[in-house]
Amino acid sequence: MTGEVVYVVCGCKPWSRSVFDEHLATLPGRWRYVATKDELTAARLAEWSPRFVFFLHWSWKIPAAIHERHTCIGFHMTDLPFGRGGSPLQNLIVRGATETTLTAFGIEADMDTGAIYDKRPLSLAGTAQEIYERASRLAAQMIADLIAQDDPQTRPQTGEPTMFARRTPAQSEIPDGLDLARLYDHLRMLDAETYPRAFLKHGGFRFEFSAPRLESGRLVANVTISRETEN
Repeated sequence: MTGEVVYVVCGCKPWSRSVFDEHLATLPGRWRYVATKDELTAARLAEWSPRFVFFLHWSWKIPAAIHERHTCIGFHMTDLPFGRGGSPLQNLIVRGATETTLTAFGIEADMDTGAIYDKRPLSLAGTAQEIYERASRLAAQMIADLIAQDDPQTRPQTGEPTMFARRTPAQSEIPDGLDLARLYDHLRMLDAETYPRAFLKHGGFRFEFSAPRLESGRLVANVTISRETEN
């Protein structure tokens, strides 16, 4: 239909696509989904002329040709400016956090520095998969509220910024010296689709762990065993 307001949602993870199909695409307006950086082009956005471009879970730097010409809003799993940078979920759990804040912010050249649109509390209970799905549903609620406003207001970030470093796949190896609770945290914070699972190496084999749960003082998990040369 001509004259419809267009919104674009960018997400590279399966939970982003699910929340788009189940919630966002049903909201007023015309909704388009972008799943890869190759699909996100300045020419395509110029053709669509979106009111907002939302980034639910995005693994790539957003080009200036896009964030300077369109209102781009990202979602970050910390109370910005605390926790700017990569791997926020894992960095929070490593630090012992049980709750966090999902922040909607304007995207600009520097990472996670833009003005704040909204902040809402987010539980860090469960596996990474469960947390990402929970965060995506919360982001959809925030998006619904934002598009219902004629002119969403922003406020600058305040406070001392702190930075998180993006974790590497090698850091998924289970370190020595963990108690049962911290071992559970290590397994659950990596238990999500497309993420490198927690692992151990022993005797030429690699043991990868998923679906961890604490039961009566024990840690129970699924394990997949492969030869190290297969990885």
